[in-house]
Amino acid sequence: MSDLFGLAFPFFGLILLGYFCGRRVKLPEAGLAWLSFFIIYVALPALFYRIVAQTPFHELANPAFILAVLASTATMSLLALGVGLWFRKGNIGEAAIALTAGAYANVGYMGPGLTLAAFGQAAASPAALIFATDSMFFFTVVPLLMATRGRGESLGHTFVLIAKRVLTHPFNIATLLGVLAAAFEFKEPDALSRMLDYLKNAAAPCALFTLGVTVALRPLKRVPVELAPLLSLKLFVHPFVALVSLSVFGPFSPVWEQTLLLMAALPPALNVFVLARQYHVFVEEASTAVLLGTLSSVVTVTLMLYLLREHLIPLSLF
Repeated sequence: MSDLFGLAFPFFGLILLGYFCGRRVKLPEAGLAWLSFFIIYVALPALFYRIVAQTPFHELANPAFILAVLASTATMSLLALGVGLWFRKGNIGEAAIALTAGAYANVGYMGPGLTLAAFGQAAASPAALIFATDSMFFFTVVPLLMATRGRGESLGHTFVLIAKRVLTHPFNIATLLGVLAAAFEFKEPDALSRMLDYLKNAAAPCALFTLGVTVALRPLKRVPVELAPLLSLKLFVHPFVALVSLSVFGPFSPVWEQTLLLMAALPPALNVFVLARQYHVFVEEASTAVLLGTLSSVVTVTLMLYLLREHLIPLSLF
């Protein structure tokens, strides 16, 4: 149990430290802008590039695992969309953001550092594939759902926008470069390699601290009634659906299966709030979902870590 505490505490400790600072220190939210830029455009891309580039290419070419991730994410998205449509009386825009609150795990800020710490370098490949698959899925589905609201944008314009966002996202670019580096066995010069290591090591601490500050700056005014089922889907149902998906498309390496189960148990991603603010819908609810989901995950993710490390969860149901 002490090993588990030592594993989980640094991650949630950084989030709680950021949350405490965000609540106590009266600095404007604009102060996060350059740090957020550093995390999204520099540090996390360096992390994804390194973990993918250092992985044998044959491990990355795993279509069955990608299908397992996609099936799990799509199933959760349909369930969360149903909840959103029910509580929002068919409002497709609000339901689209509710979909992300119930299905979009924090695979960018929390996922890589936590899975690598829990399962070692062997978790690098599945973590990168999970991130890339989820990013492309949500950056495609959410704009398509928003386009159905009939706000004047053509379907062609929407597809161009989707392609642009998917292909130019720094995480996806870094992952693709990592795949190419792995395929051609490219080795960076020593100076560049050391700089990438510095950036990689800075990614998780900066991202987790910023996550804590960001949720602290979102005042909790009320808890919408739909958040209870949405967070229940995200924190409890998603890992079970991931286990079913692994059983259907597997078997896979135990580390790959554990990585997907742990990442499925993560709370809603900060991108839930980013998407809500971008489309000007469900903003307060998205902020509350990120805040309550992150706080609740201190218990639920720690429990998942314990179950996985003690081999108390079967990695195949049939």
